[in-house]
Amino acid sequence: MTTAAPTTTTDTAAGPRTVRAARGTELTAKSWQTEAPLRMLMNNLDPEVAERPEDLIVYGGTGKAARNWEAYDAIVRTLEGLEADETLLVQSGKPVGVFRTHEWAPRVLIANSNLVGDWATWPEFRRLEQLGLTMYGQMTAGSWIYIGTQGILQGTYETFGAIARSRFGGSLAGTLTLTAGCGGMGGAQPLAATMNEGVVLIVDVDETRLQRRVDHGYLDELTDDLDEAIRRVLAAKAARTPLSVGLVGNAATVFPELLARGVAIDIVTDQTSAHDPLSYLPEGVTVDEWHELAASDPEGFTTRARESMAKHVDAMAGFQDAGAEVFDYGNSIRREAELGGLAHDRAFAFPGFVPAYIRPLFAEGKGPFRWAALSGDPADIAATDRAILELFPDDPHLRRWIEQAGEKVHFEGLPARICWLGYKERHLAGLKFNEMVASGELSAPVVIGRDHLDSGSVASPYRETEAMADGSDAIADWPLLNALLNTASGATWVSIHHGGGVGIGRSIHAGQVVVADGTDLAAEKIARVLVNDPGTGVMRHVDAGYDRAVEVARERGLHVPMLEG
Repeated sequence: MTTAAPTTTTDTAAGPRTVRAARGTELTAKSWQTEAPLRMLMNNLDPEVAERPEDLIVYGGTGKAARNWEAYDAIVRTLEGLEADETLLVQSGKPVGVFRTHEWAPRVLIANSNLVGDWATWPEFRRLEQLGLTMYGQMTAGSWIYIGTQGILQGTYETFGAIARSRFGGSLAGTLTLTAGCGGMGGAQPLAATMNEGVVLIVDVDETRLQRRVDHGYLDELTDDLDEAIRRVLAAKAARTPLSVGLVGNAATVFPELLARGVAIDIVTDQTSAHDPLSYLPEGVTVDEWHELAASDPEGFTTRARESMAKHVDAMAGFQDAGAEVFDYGNSIRREAELGGLAHDRAFAFPGFVPAYIRPLFAEGKGPFRWAALSGDPADIAATDRAILELFPDDPHLRRWIEQAGEKVHFEGLPARICWLGYKERHLAGLKFNEMVASGELSAPVVIGRDHLDSGSVASPYRETEAMADGSDAIADWPLLNALLNTASGATWVSIHHGGGVGIGRSIHAGQVVVADGTDLAAEKIARVLVNDPGTGVMRHVDAGYDRAVEVARERGLHVPMLEG
């Protein structure tokens, strides 16, 4: 196949640089084990993928791929020259050292945004960031495995599917979902809802975000007229016809208005960037004024944002009072609303999505397994889709997902796919992909990673570890053990972050990526990493007392010492 070099257009008076990962089989680094992190770093900043690539911001309003352009350039240079027995250390988006290790060691180790407990606050983080000492890595932004909205789509699809099964007879047909936030993560919501046959109204302050989702096929249509939006979604609901409508507006205004009008809404959630108050637009502030006001008076802006979030969340609780299914989608908006003056019982009147719908999957080690074709060729993803269906022929839910994804998901940057697989499943896919690279069925190696939102890789009391059965919500040993184990198991790069998804002071999480380059060594690494990584999720839930996790450990041969005796 033809090859394409990476694009990195230098900042000039004509405008900001544009970054795009290389395609094809021609290496710019010394091996695929270093070419892979190089391409994925660049892919994070591809204009098709990133939220504000000119500022190195990938998603979530503040999540960056590198600290600044000087650090980015140094990372690129270092990866291009890194040897097969060397490891690059990256401290909050800045390359700080290269050390001789060995071929089984990760090629890159990353730590982002980590602060000592008493200092883990947004004001202190921003002070240190202003001094150029740190950056906010989010989850997959600063670990170079973000793949755009497509990366969160199946998790959102799984969540809406769980709601459909638990409350609406297995389908969202004839239901209306109200949500907000159509950026990099939230942009998956409209397509995930319609893939579950529902109707969704999604609110966003920024029309360009909604238009981007329309352009990419994640959103059906948009309007800035509330009455027209209501008419369209209620008509589709009555007809039991899937439809997604984007509404330009502020959720803090729109949600209470819809509640006051008594609009028949069945499901309510939210994915605004509420984890960082500077990334949530308060009422009375325009999009054009947003960033200047946030920069000039961050504390005042935070107060206004939290007050608006309090109105937003109070309306969500009001919909629950009226009988709707309501849940927090993991952006810490309940806590921010409480800080904005909403009473605790009201702010936390509804649950987070993990304890409500996802934890049974976590107990089996299931989570967001993702991969990207370094070739840039969509045919490689089509081939891996077929391989997944052949490997797991008895999983109709997985088949439905893969077939719909192949038809409906618009690739952003390097072609990629995600599907939820569990303990003693992921390595089967990884080994198959590695065989396909070796045989030439895939035209170039494949990067295999996951979201940090996984069963054993995160401590996040307002999200993944909310309401753990044993009360261990805030115990952060688990993601650290996960990162250490993935390092020891041969992952290509490993990361430990603080604050992603829910904000500074509220989470610790870890990520891993392994490269299927067709070699025997890669197969050995895949066989360890992709068993051990989800295995930590089963282990963590065994320790917390979940019966299903105990069953899985015993059925699948996971050695947990405290189960023996």
